This record gives sequence, structure tokens and C-alpha cells, in this order.
Amino acid sequence: MKNRTRILAALALMGAAGMAQAAGNCTISLKGDDAMKFDLKEATVSASCPTITVELAHTGKLPVTAMGHNVVISKTADMAGIARDGIKAGAANAYVPKGDARVIAHTDLVGGGQKTKITFPGKALAAGGDYSFFCSFPGHSAMMKGKLVVTK
Repeated sequence: MKNRTRILAALALMGAAGMAQAAGNCTISLKGDDAMKFDLKEATVSASCPTITVELAHTGKLPVTAMGHNVVISKTADMAGIARDGIKAGAANAYVPKGDARVIAHTDLVGGGQKTKITFPGKALAAGGDYSFFCSFPGHSAMMKGKLVVTK
């Protein structure tokens, strides 16, 4: 009887851990630095999340005008065009073209020591789709990018 209770308790804990992991699958947490690098090259989220949160912490010291970072979510095929058009959009628009349907979501632009976050509907992503995250500050998207894996 003791073994059965232990087994049931272990199974309950494993189930709870699985749910906690699934719940964590609704947030993308990134850190960007003064060396133009994100701390992750790949992030995973679930399309079944009611909302997805993107969090960005700029761990560097340089100001937003010199080394600003943001996070833009898009289909991978749209990334280069968005980055190119973002330069024309300028800093006032966080280097993201206003109203651009190719942009699924984007954070504000932040400088060293600052943080930002944004939420968007999980239904904006399709499981198995080809998505990327990147920084659209001029010149940064060549290095500051990663794959966004979307699960069910």
C-alpha cells in the first residue's frame, strides 16, 4: 500500500511538472547585449496559448540610440524585408514599419539596463510554421535572430 501511494504521488508530481512546463511555453524570454547577441538561438511556444508574451531584457550598458534592441516576430521569409523597411520607419517607430501585416508582434526598442514586453494572441501562430524572431535596429538582424518553434 505504501508503494502504491508513493507511485501515485510521483505520478501526480510528474503531471503537475508537465503542466507547469506547458504553461511556461507561452512566454519567450530573451536577453540582448552590447555585442549584438540574443542569449537564445531558438525559442519554443505553443499555438494553443491564449496569449503569448515576449520579454526582452537589454543586459548591456549602451543607450538605445547607440545599441537599441527590440524583438520582432514574423514568418522567416518576411524577416529580411521587414528589417530593410524598418530602417525607413526610423527610431520613432522602433524600426518597425507601421501597420505592416508581415509583423506578427514586436516589442518597443530598449537600451542598456532596460526591459520591455508585449503580448499577442497565440492564434497568430500556426503549429509547425516557419517563424523567426529578430532585432530590427539597423544592422542587427544579421546577428540578432533566432528560430521560433511553434508547437500545438
